[in-house]
Amino acid sequence: MRSNTQMQAGLEDGNYNRTIVGKIFKMPQSTESEPVVGRGRYWLPRIGSAILVPILLVVIVELVLRFSGVGFSTELLVPCTLKGKPAACYNLFFPAPFFPPGMIKAPQAYAIPTAKPQGTFRIFVLGESAAMGDPDPAYAFSRYLEVMLRERFPTMKFEIVNTGSVAINSHVLLPIARDLAHYRPDVFIIYSGNNEVVGPYGPGTALTASGMDLEVIRSSIFFRDTRIGQLVTKLGTPKKEWGGMEMFLDKQLPASSPLMRPTYSNFESNLRDTVAAARNSGATVLVSTVATNLKDCGPFASMHREGLSQADLATWSQLVQEGSDLESAKSYDQALQAYRAAAKIDGQYAELEFRIARTLWKQGDYQGAKEHYLRARDLDTLRFRADSEINAINRAVAASGSGVKLMDAEAILAQESPNGIIGNELLYDHVHLTPRGNYLLARAAFLQIASQLPAEAGRAVNENDVPSQAECEKLLALTNHDRSRITTEMLQRLQRPPFTNQIDHSDQVLRLMIDADASHESPDDTAAQYQWAIAKAPGDRVLRYNFGLFLFDFDRDAAAEQLRMSQPWDGFPVFAPDGTQLE
Repeated sequence: MRSNTQMQAGLEDGNYNRTIVGKIFKMPQSTESEPVVGRGRYWLPRIGSAILVPILLVVIVELVLRFSGVGFSTELLVPCTLKGKPAACYNLFFPAPFFPPGMIKAPQAYAIPTAKPQGTFRIFVLGESAAMGDPDPAYAFSRYLEVMLRERFPTMKFEIVNTGSVAINSHVLLPIARDLAHYRPDVFIIYSGNNEVVGPYGPGTALTASGMDLEVIRSSIFFRDTRIGQLVTKLGTPKKEWGGMEMFLDKQLPASSPLMRPTYSNFESNLRDTVAAARNSGATVLVSTVATNLKDCGPFASMHREGLSQADLATWSQLVQEGSDLESAKSYDQALQAYRAAAKIDGQYAELEFRIARTLWKQGDYQGAKEHYLRARDLDTLRFRADSEINAINRAVAASGSGVKLMDAEAILAQESPNGIIGNELLYDHVHLTPRGNYLLARAAFLQIASQLPAEAGRAVNENDVPSQAECEKLLALTNHDRSRITTEMLQRLQRPPFTNQIDHSDQVLRLMIDADASHESPDDTAAQYQWAIAKAPGDRVLRYNFGLFLFDFDRDAAAEQLRMSQPWDGFPVFAPDGTQLE
């Protein structure tokens, strides 16, 4: 061993340092006369190689996979033709980075002419299933808006593309907006916020892995976009089937969870970036709050507060049962006393808040009822509805700059609801709009958009110029047959969890059963309404599609003709209701 004196001498002249470092990095020994700068030529290339070689190999593998036909493009739009002219059509593989194999959800197929026709006003709608128009996109608010604009401004051409889709959220909306920004939009309408917890990368998702760091999430999306990522996902992720809202039953998340704060932060960041992408295209942006059912949609799930003892839980349960019995006996004052005593023990249980709200409603205290209905929604641990914080973010972003406007759907629909509390008059279930709800939302969008149309569109409009709901529904061919069909579909949905777990489930089912039985008309009347609407708008493929579905049970040749004419772009496969592909 070297003595301490020798080591000190080595440290002073630098030889010992170079010896040790040289052993570690296997560097050639330098001479005393070698300049310091010259030493870097040995280790800098090694570090550079250690970084660049793996990157180069990854790039080579990615290119090989692409040229070998492995994987698929996940761009939003891919080239196609529409009536023989170049267009960009929706890519069915776009959602792949956001959903497990076998569970990809897609919007209604759409195509955008590559060359924007002269005098065309182009509107893009972004959002989730409520924006899409679920349960039937033929009667989405975008469709009401389309006929409103067409009727009041007949000299102009309007293109409204609804990109709304089931189960997506702001992580998906951002790349949609960035891609659509290249197609000369005039207006973006953003109606989103219901799926921030349960959608892709949310903390309560049953889809892709959850993650709370936004940069990590975006890196994951980028990786899954690549062919390497697609291959890894395919090999490493078992194929699943879509199971609806039941898939999320074990994904409860209380309002007090520390995961909620980054969820809100991610939503705000994504929304601001989405608005920026839209504004960079020169388009005006309408950011909407989200309307949710407060009065006729009990919480899907509730959780007790942390640290609740067994003794307190027993007392709480006894008080709630007493309150329930008193409420059933219409002793509302005493019922409230019991419920409020229980809330002092545990005020975090969403269903208890709903009981208090319902009792206050029955007493005529509508302001108090609304406060507790809102709290019941915000405490719901199966978070399928935008809560107060989500809507606060929507409002804040809408006020963030020029060219961005607020469309306050929550306030608009509350104003049109009994006692200012949104219920089943405007929403079928927790978030999906009835025809009346879609009409009101479209009317609000119409008034905002009409104010910015070019001068050649004609005079300015006011609320009296908006086509009535009856006018719009005649043009959309919303027949009694369709009302009954849609209501029956919603009734079937409500027969499954988590709806069956709601405190007011039987009330919801009874209401839909009454509505489904109330809508009847002869097949001839239904056909005549479709024929009238199609004569007014021969190029409306949505009208033709629904008419084709209706005709299938009566005249299959006529049905096939209508379905063929409903193709969103040339060569798009069209299927009959029995699954047969039409030539």
